[in-house]
Amino acid sequence: MLAGLALLSGCGGGDSSTSSGTGTLNLSITDQPACGYDHVFITVEKIRVHQSESAEDSAAGWHEIVLSPAKRIDLLTLTNGVLEILGQTVLPAGTYTQMRLVLASNSTTPMANSVVPTGGNEVPLTTPSGQQTGLKMNVDITVEPDKVADFVIDFDACKSVVKAGASGQYLLKPVVSVIPVITEAGQRIVGYVNTATLGAATRISAQIGGAVVKATPPEANGRFVLYPVPPGTYDLVITSTGKATAVMTGVPVVTTAYTYVGSDSVRIALTDSNALDATGAVTVNGDPANTGATVRALQALYGGPTVEVASMPVDASFGTFGFSLPVGSPQVTAYVANPAAIIFASDSTEPTLTAAGKYTLEASIAGLASKTAAINLLDSNTPTTFDFTAP
Repeated sequence: MLAGLALLSGCGGGDSSTSSGTGTLNLSITDQPACGYDHVFITVEKIRVHQSESAEDSAAGWHEIVLSPAKRIDLLTLTNGVLEILGQTVLPAGTYTQMRLVLASNSTTPMANSVVPTGGNEVPLTTPSGQQTGLKMNVDITVEPDKVADFVIDFDACKSVVKAGASGQYLLKPVVSVIPVITEAGQRIVGYVNTATLGAATRISAQIGGAVVKATPPEANGRFVLYPVPPGTYDLVITSTGKATAVMTGVPVVTTAYTYVGSDSVRIALTDSNALDATGAVTVNGDPANTGATVRALQALYGGPTVEVASMPVDASFGTFGFSLPVGSPQVTAYVANPAAIIFASDSTEPTLTAAGKYTLEASIAGLASKTAAINLLDSNTPTTFDFTAP
């Protein structure tokens, strides 16, 4: 996903891997929703890029954007299309395939990198490699001669902050994409949710085939903005505690205009739903610690599409995960420009056909094949606790 997003350059087409001359790389940072945190702070010292994805940190050919002084950023303020500018640099035209985000060490007050759990106190955020050689990302960024390549580093704080058992420690294991900004005239999905129907922990996401491309929580007034979103056609997925999953299919994103799903007076209303738990653990070679695994809950709607309803990294010490998933029928509608009303309907009225309560849990572990398990939360004969073992 990361490489695929970064392939879309805002600087025109063509193979620039052998181009001569120089261009400019401009970088910003944004964030997706966080789970269970009031603040997630990181302090960026510099960003490094290289044309070789295997280049070591001491190799020749690195180019840097240095932030002086280093910039302390609360990622949770960077939602609903808000970007924090990191800087730009002039560098040889070509294709860059490795990026490193170098963070400051936690030797200052306030702490450079930290989290504030909801209702708790600020604690350090451990970044094992981020303070020395940088957090490594594989990218595919094309910089054209005499042009500006504008990209956004998109953190997924929900998946990037990992709790380590009862130790009180939190680890930063970044889940990041790099998204091109082709134009400010478009690449946005804008809509409104009826605040009277909102539950807690609401997430709005643009997805393709169950893969989240961009996500945000709504603002307090129910308005939401997804930006930047690469041009294409998306499923807009809304999840909220105590509500059935709402899916709007066929949402277009273009570079020439904003995409509005409804308006301030035509809002998306969510439907109440009970929820049940799905839990489990991931182990690698019998060890649940430091697997680096992420587990997703996917739901295949009757007649399509498949969407991601929830996702989380497993506990760094115990390998455990747990979801509270809606068991009501998913609510579906198709995108219509300038609608007089937005009307959702159950994905199927047939109890045997609807996706209500039916999910696939998918455990992803770096370097290993994904593991999946089908669950039916409404079937009392089906277990709702699943342990994934690898390899």
